[in-house]
Amino acid sequence: MLITPESRSVAAQLRDVLPKLPKAEQRVARALLAGYPTIGLEPLATVAGLAQTSPATVLRLAYRLGFEGYPELQQALKRETQERYSSPLAQYDEGDADQDREPGGVVARSRGVLLDATAMTFDQLPEGELVRAAELIADTRRRVSAAGGRFSSIIAQYLIAHLHQLRPNTGYVAGSPSDHAAFLLDVGRRDVVVLFDYRRYQRETIALAREAAARHAKIILLTDPWLSPAAAVSDVVLPAQVRSPSPFDSLTPAVALIETLVAAVVEQLGEVGRKRVAEYDQLADDVLRGDAE
Repeated sequence: MLITPESRSVAAQLRDVLPKLPKAEQRVARALLAGYPTIGLEPLATVAGLAQTSPATVLRLAYRLGFEGYPELQQALKRETQERYSSPLAQYDEGDADQDREPGGVVARSRGVLLDATAMTFDQLPEGELVRAAELIADTRRRVSAAGGRFSSIIAQYLIAHLHQLRPNTGYVAGSPSDHAAFLLDVGRRDVVVLFDYRRYQRETIALAREAAARHAKIILLTDPWLSPAAAVSDVVLPAQVRSPSPFDSLTPAVALIETLVAAVVEQLGEVGRKRVAEYDQLADDVLRGDAE
């Protein structure tokens, strides 16, 4: 069995089956996720020791995921590791090969790649996770904050721009370590932290996830099919494809996922959200009239 973005990562499968596993296999799954993906590259006996169980239990989990044995699971993890940290430079050659295979110009290629990636994102979307994320964000007793990396900070701000109109007490967290430290000072059980982290993952975002989780905040992670290391401490994980017609990973499927999440939040809020949007529109009109005068 070869794991690809199309068949979902080992981490995504582990998160799916985790609640249904026997206790001993749960310990193995949690050990693999906590040190993902490198722990899974360790010898069988090492993983068993970390999970305080037997090598046979580790093997049972590998079989449950559809592998023929532990070595096959490790091969899948090795391939994932290469894909996880693939740089734009490394993808130049892959892009040249795609252009050789796919007819048409850049518009036709882009249409095919982006539509397929978005469709695949929705095909593989864990709907229960999306509903859970919407419930957390729609809970107006909680503060909702969002943060991202070098590129994904753009879509973190996009999400917050929507949430500002739908519910109170939402904000964007800027990306510097000092901004993160100032934010974390007040983080607690009533916080929901929405994080965006895609491959070539950012240490600052991962550290923010771990520290916020340690302070008992709920973590919602939007990431790629290989899953950011922040997934190990996240309550909800929403992966999106990143395949692109250029050497740079695409955020198009992630934006579609955000808009779906916003739609789910609107449903959760119901009339409360509608009234707030109406008040927002009225205030915006009042401000514009004031400027005109």
